[in-house]
Amino acid sequence: MKRKLLTLGVALAGIVHAGMPAAYAQAAKGKDVTIVLGEGVDLMEPCMSTRSNIGRILLENINETLTEFDVANNKGLMPRLADKWEQVDAKTWRFHLHKGVKFSDGSDFTADDVKYSIERAMSPKLSCETPRYFGNTKVSTKVVDANTIDITGDPAQPILPLLMSIVTIVPKTTPMEFTRKPIGTGPYKMTAWNVGQNVVLERRDDYWGDKPQVAKATYVFRSDPAVAAAMVQTGEADIAPAISVTDATNKKTDHAYPNSEVFYLRIDQGKPPLQDKRIREALNLAIDRSAFVGSIVPAETTLATAVVPPTTLGFNKDIKPWPFDPDKAKKLIAEAKAAGVDTSAKISIIGRTNLFPNVLEVMEAIQGMLNDVGLNVDLQMYEVAEFEHLYSKPYSPDRNAQLVGAQHDNARGDPVFSMFFKYDSKGPQSGFSDPKVDKMIDDATAATGDDRAKKWSDLIAYLNNDVVPDILLFNQVSFARINDRVTFTPTIATNGQLQLSQIGFK
Repeated sequence: MKRKLLTLGVALAGIVHAGMPAAYAQAAKGKDVTIVLGEGVDLMEPCMSTRSNIGRILLENINETLTEFDVANNKGLMPRLADKWEQVDAKTWRFHLHKGVKFSDGSDFTADDVKYSIERAMSPKLSCETPRYFGNTKVSTKVVDANTIDITGDPAQPILPLLMSIVTIVPKTTPMEFTRKPIGTGPYKMTAWNVGQNVVLERRDDYWGDKPQVAKATYVFRSDPAVAAAMVQTGEADIAPAISVTDATNKKTDHAYPNSEVFYLRIDQGKPPLQDKRIREALNLAIDRSAFVGSIVPAETTLATAVVPPTTLGFNKDIKPWPFDPDKAKKLIAEAKAAGVDTSAKISIIGRTNLFPNVLEVMEAIQGMLNDVGLNVDLQMYEVAEFEHLYSKPYSPDRNAQLVGAQHDNARGDPVFSMFFKYDSKGPQSGFSDPKVDKMIDDATAATGDDRAKKWSDLIAYLNNDVVPDILLFNQVSFARINDRVTFTPTIATNGQLQLSQIGFK
């Protein structure tokens, strides 16, 4: 089937280039690039740039942040719009802003814009993703002067400068509502957004920083990764950051890279039979994770033991992947049934189309494995906009039990970007409530140094051994196809952001 799809993709791309050799088409592009993505965008809102499909377009291209976590060169936390920062007291950090910066609408960038951007991102009037990563920390600001601002976290947040790497800066004139025309300080401005078809960014001549090589970038959307791969092969596109392993057949153009995504199924403990720990354990035991690796997911994929990747502070290396033991799963289900649990209750796997190559095949196989041990499981796939409503609170009270299949991206090295979000009782994507977990998250969030790492490690162990909140599956690996006219090195951050300034030309 994949071979047929690849052939079809090549044929379709060839139609576009009928009468125009690929080399000629590439030369005609000059310093323009075309990037083909697997799914479109339903929003173009800067405060939603932590969503990978939005961040790949907006983050650091249109809307910049005060700080930037550099994983491409292993430099850690770097200045962006803030030149430097220092701690004023236990709760407050002072940021010194770069001078002479302008937004793409011509207005000056000042501390007032930073203050407004933080207040807007945190406002209950908007449903931005930003507050989800700050947990119980309340953020306040004080403008010292036009180029200096104090930012306070309460309770004290020792990694507040790192958290600023996800707060996108917008002008203070931006409405307190989701915008469709993002304005930023970045090297590019959006000149077109044809919903479902493409997005066009063009380089700003008045950008404050180094001038990037790419003059214009056109993002197009193709749900079939074989078509995306074929578009790069024929010169219709320059970069496809996520093609299928089955299409990654050209060693010169196809590059495997570990991304920061963990693929997992969140277990909804609010509905029967998923409140019973025996059922949650059975779900994990019923899935043969290793059978996927090297078949419909890349051979370089590793099995997940936490919702964060192994490069994260406090990652607990003592935890092993769940074994495949369908007989034990059946035994646990029988014990739960004997205790009065309705093990025949319907369980729905909720999936997101085009989340990654072969996601439908993965979900169908998991459904089959769960039904094989005696559970009543169906599969429902949704486009990104509808999926987000099911993924985040408030959950519908009329839902049946759900296993929500999702990727979680944490490329910034600390579990603070994951744990409140996913596991606190107030977490917007938590599937359970446990006061002990809430306290462990608060304690780890406030800790520093080795104590911080240990507290995160202890939390990961408690979640795995005592709560069983998820079916953890894969630390994912992506394949990118890159046309040989351009230079670009994909990294662990590429899934969530694709900076055009990192693209060059041969």
